[in-house]
Amino acid sequence: MGIFSALFGGNKTSEKVTDLLQRGALIVDVRTPQEYKAGHIKESINIPLDKIGGKVNDLKRKNKPIVTCCRSGARSGMAADQLRRAGIEVENGGPWNSVKAMM
Repeated sequence: MGIFSALFGGNKTSEKVTDLLQRGALIVDVRTPQEYKAGHIKESINIPLDKIGGKVNDLKRKNKPIVTCCRSGARSGMAADQLRRAGIEVENGGPWNSVKAMM
């Protein structure tokens, strides 16, 4: 899908992620603790995907937009969907190193 975005008008998702980051978004890395320890964005917090549902109220209380990330973007997409359904402003940032490069 990325090549099509590049060929036909840019990547709206990265624009949205950049906007949220500029607005002080909380970065939530949904990988396992072991993956997170192997490398992560310094400003991020680690909430594994299987725990994200139980953290919705905590995240809402922070009153910040959220950018989710993981290794490839699949888990962070699932997490973003859960948070969006809970009424949180969120965007899937995809791979954590891509989010780091946007900062």
